Amino acid sequence: MTGPASRALSALVLLAAALPAHAQMAYGDVDSADAPSDGADGGSGSRGGHSLRSGGARTRIQPYIEVNQVVLAQLQGGDDVLTYTAVAAGVDMTLSGRRTEGAVSVRYERRFVEKGNFGDGDTISGLARVKHDLVPRTLSLEAGGFAARTSVERSGAASLNTLANADAVSQVWSVYGGPALSTHAGDVAVNASYIAGYSKVTQKEAILLSPDGTRADLFDHSLAQNAQVSAGVKPGDVLPVGLVASGGWSQEDVSNLDQRVREVRAGLQATLPVTMSLALVGDIGWNDVEVSSRDAVRGANGLPVIGSDGRYRTDKSQPRRIAYDTSGIVWDVGVMWRPSRRTALSAFVGRRYDSTTYYGTLSYTPNARQSLNIAVYDGISGFGGALTNAVRQMPTDFEVGRNPFSGDIGGCALGSTSGGGGCVNGALGSLSSAVFRGRGVTATYGFQLGRSRAGIGMGYSQRKFIGARGTVLGAADGRKDETFFIDAGISGPIDRYSSYSVAVFDSWYRNNASSLADVNSYGMTAGYSRQLAERLVGNLAVGLQGIDRKLVEDELVATGQLGLRYNF
Repeated sequence: MTGPASRALSALVLLAAALPAHAQMAYGDVDSADAPSDGADGGSGSRGGHSLRSGGARTRIQPYIEVNQVVLAQLQGGDDVLTYTAVAAGVDMTLSGRRTEGAVSVRYERRFVEKGNFGDGDTISGLARVKHDLVPRTLSLEAGGFAARTSVERSGAASLNTLANADAVSQVWSVYGGPALSTHAGDVAVNASYIAGYSKVTQKEAILLSPDGTRADLFDHSLAQNAQVSAGVKPGDVLPVGLVASGGWSQEDVSNLDQRVREVRAGLQATLPVTMSLALVGDIGWNDVEVSSRDAVRGANGLPVIGSDGRYRTDKSQPRRIAYDTSGIVWDVGVMWRPSRRTALSAFVGRRYDSTTYYGTLSYTPNARQSLNIAVYDGISGFGGALTNAVRQMPTDFEVGRNPFSGDIGGCALGSTSGGGGCVNGALGSLSSAVFRGRGVTATYGFQLGRSRAGIGMGYSQRKFIGARGTVLGAADGRKDETFFIDAGISGPIDRYSSYSVAVFDSWYRNNASSLADVNSYGMTAGYSRQLAERLVGNLAVGLQGIDRKLVEDELVATGQLGLRYNF
């Protein structure tokens, strides 16, 4: 994305280069000896796997298989009792070397139902972020991905940690990758990057009738691209201030009704160091944003035609319709504050999208046992672009928990050593296909309690949808929805052979057009693991999960699980 979030990250990278030499000492190198020492593996890593160490570098690969017996009992919304067997295979990897850093957690699960109104099914879930230096400090390659099983409401609202089945479940996945260049031409620092991301939602029933009487068209797939280049000099080389000229282009092509988001920007940024730890930043430029789409094929009665795939058929015989078009001068001003290598703050306010915009980040790691991360964002994209951006904000050394019953990863992840953190819950709040302006905030806090590791992620996102009038998407134009979420957990060893984990989660979806579509999805799980042999681990888990709705009967399900895991 070439918008404010991208400029904030670029400014943070350039600030150290922009400051005078004496000021750079205060900013220092984040990846230094202050990082926690490499201790014993925790969780499943201590029960097998392959670890390679060389000169401080560490790579861990942990493949495994699981067999679980699960029982679900409906306490509200029915009285069905379901039992099924789940067979799963997965791998967890931590990559840490001189040129490569990253983490991968991928799992495939197949369910075989023995009793109850629940069909057999399978799912892939996981998270990956990897960065590799092709040429040290010059050319790098970044790649990542995300996959999850989500429950979908009639309004298009979605939530992780689902126990639902059949038409109420979607498989969501997203992959991205691209190169980045960082070099110098004399005193001029030159940076360039390109990222392409593809996202897909698999949903049997793609057009849903919302409780408020409107239709919700669920996202199918999209290709999002982002390219940017910048060149700049630090203060004192030409002027007392550092100057950076930049340009960028981004585009997301959404398959639903050929929607397209295109943004082009050029600007000049000035950085003025005030103290060794504080700098003022100003940016002015030109920005052009256009959102367009086509209408659906209309039948003889004038109603939109739905194709064999369950989605609106796009009328490609008609020209594109403009839903949003703005161009002109944009600006923002802000501060960059970094009093130590453990604290970094950026805060900006400006004018963009014909309105005031706010964005920024805060990273605070007072010691090796605590870390706090907050991000405020604002931008226009489709569902796929928002999901790709959320995954890219995850740390490359993430630690993520999994729901013992659905097998899905949690919505938030914390860095095991870097102190970073991020969440995808906000991006997953709605699977509606329409392009939107998304604004919100995400916060994560991780801390060590004795030998246990605890973390909490929470956030708020607002989507204002954009649709061309006179088309099917016109009904969504100007409509807003909101998502609030919280995801927390704690885990750690009990003794040499056993460990525990507890997780709680809650997600509120609010439709500002009609409260009839509001949904609250919540739950908690508790797990116990014990090493039975060198590579064999026994697992026991219990949980309680519920969904509150306005018109449809609420659901509350109690769950229990007993299983075995073999670590290769």
